[in-house]
Amino acid sequence: MTLYSCKCGKEEKEVAKAKIIFVDRKWVTDVKCGCGKYMDSEPEDGMPSLKRTEPSLSKKRDKLWAGAKEKLVGERGINEPYK
Repeated sequence: MTLYSCKCGKEEKEVAKAKIIFVDRKWVTDVKCGCGKYMDSEPEDGMPSLKRTEPSLSKKRDKLWAGAKEKLVGERGINEPYK
């Protein structure tokens, strides 16, 4: 969990998930303080690891590409000469 603190210094929150939103021409997290300002966090170390769960990243897409490639190229390989 990430520790978020406000610039006013009154409040700190530990948040597991936060969305990044575009407000007043800058990117902020959706974690708000009681005073109405958006809270910020300091990264502890490195980049966070993200778990990608979109359906487009599944292995099904790889199988579709293999089938399309076979249909386009045919039975011969790309680097094999015509007979």
